[in-house]
Amino acid sequence: MIKEPAIKNVIFDFGGVVMDWNPRYFFRDYFSDDEKMEYFLNNIATDEWNAEQDRGRSLAEGTEILVAEFPEWEREIRAYYDNWTTMLRSDLPKNVEVLRMLQNSRYELFGLTNWSAETFPYALENYDFFKIFNGKIVVSGAEKLIKPDPKIWAVLMKRYDLKAEESVFIDDNAKNIEVAKTLGFTTVHVTENGNLKSDLRNLGLEF
Repeated sequence: MIKEPAIKNVIFDFGGVVMDWNPRYFFRDYFSDDEKMEYFLNNIATDEWNAEQDRGRSLAEGTEILVAEFPEWEREIRAYYDNWTTMLRSDLPKNVEVLRMLQNSRYELFGLTNWSAETFPYALENYDFFKIFNGKIVVSGAEKLIKPDPKIWAVLMKRYDLKAEESVFIDDNAKNIEVAKTLGFTTVHVTENGNLKSDLRNLGLEF
């Protein structure tokens, strides 16, 4: 019987796992009209547009491209990154508690996040638990690569000499989870009603 490799590393996504970010936290008050807000976020300032800033395009360039495409929405588009910190409402306490527990365990901790290189420093400065990673964080905006592109996992593994089969990858995005599985990672898909602590312990992690 072949013994499964022991888990040595735990890799965290951030948004939706330890941080609660949503543009609606700003735009709900801005519009005072949920229908108009949803139209704007689903058709103008879309997730796909924001993802290009996470991929490394500057906030300024992303903003100007969208303003040129939708000049009638210029005020709202410019408000997006001007009020980005309001969209980052808080941490997710239950999952941060798990992270803090893992800090005192035998596992090495890493971050792999789709996040703009321009806005990520704000999170680093304002949420102390990011220090737990000791700088071992790969940020999509800095690498010009974005999940679910397998190349960003390759950056993480090469930089820190990790093996997928010795690592657990945690993310709230199903596409990212599927790609990580194909790369050989053990995975935990974080959902709204899930329990990260139980999920990790069910995998045999001790903390």
